[in-house]
Amino acid sequence: MDAVLDKLTDVDALTAFALPVLWSVIAALLTFFIGRWLIKLAVGIVRKVMTRREADPMLINFVATVLYAIAMAIVIISALAQLGVDTTSAAAVMGGMAVAVGLALQGQLSSFASGVLLIVFRPFRAGDFVQIGGTMGTVEHLKIVITVLKSPDGQEITLPNSAVWGNTITNFSIRPIRRVDLAIGIAYGSDLRKAKQILETLLAEESRFLDDPARTVHCSNLGESSVDFAVRGWTNSGDWWNTRCEMLEKIKLRFDAEGIEIPFPQMDLHVRDTPPPEDMPARAA
Repeated sequence: MDAVLDKLTDVDALTAFALPVLWSVIAALLTFFIGRWLIKLAVGIVRKVMTRREADPMLINFVATVLYAIAMAIVIISALAQLGVDTTSAAAVMGGMAVAVGLALQGQLSSFASGVLLIVFRPFRAGDFVQIGGTMGTVEHLKIVITVLKSPDGQEITLPNSAVWGNTITNFSIRPIRRVDLAIGIAYGSDLRKAKQILETLLAEESRFLDDPARTVHCSNLGESSVDFAVRGWTNSGDWWNTRCEMLEKIKLRFDAEGIEIPFPQMDLHVRDTPPPEDMPARAA
C-alpha cells in the first residue's frame, strides 16, 4: 500500500503515466473533429460539383450520404487507434455485427440495393406519372428503401424499392408527347363515310393535337355488332388526359346530332308460337 501511495505522490512517475494518455485523448479528439470537418467540407464540394452538372437531386443525396458514412467510419477507426484500441479487433466486431444485421434485415437490404439501382438508372424522377405493376400515381419521393406515390385520387402509396425494381415500370411523363388512341364503333346501319368525315373534322378542330405526327382516322375492324374506327392524334403529355376525355364527349354529341348510332350490347329474343298441348297430336302408343 505504501508503495502505491509513493507512486501516486511521485510527480515524475504520475506525469510519465498521464502525459501519454492525455496526448492520446487529445490526438483522438483532434482526429475525430478535424476529420469530421474535412468530411463535411469534401461532401459539400461533391454536392456543388454534381449540382453544377445538373445531376438528379436524389442521386446527389445518395452519393453524399454514402460518402459521409464511409469516411466517418474511417475517421472513427483512426480515432480509436489513437487511444490504443486494437482496430483489427474492432473491425472484426463491426463486421460480425454487420453480418448479423444483414441476416435480420434481408428484405430491407434488398430494397436498399434496389434503391441504389433506381437512383443510378433513374427510370423516373419526382413529379413523373408512372405505373408500377398495377399501381399508378405521381412520384412524390424516391428514398433509399421506399418510393412514395400520390394516387390520382390523392392517396399516398408507399412501395418498397424491391417491389418497384422487380416490377414493370411505365413512365407516362418521360416523353414530351403522347398519342391519344380512341376506339369508336358505329352501327352497321349508319353511314360509314359520314361518320369518318365527322371524326376527321373533330380531330382537325382540336387545337391540342399536334400536326406532326399527323392525325389519323382508319376503319380498323368489322366487329360482330359494330364498324370500328381507330382515331389517333398526338398531344403534349400534360394535355393527354383532358384531350382524350373531351374528344369522347364531342364525338358522342356530334354523332347524336348527325344520327350516327353507337351500338351497345343487346340480345334479340325470338318467341315461337307453339300450339297448346290439347291441339298437339297424341303420341303413338
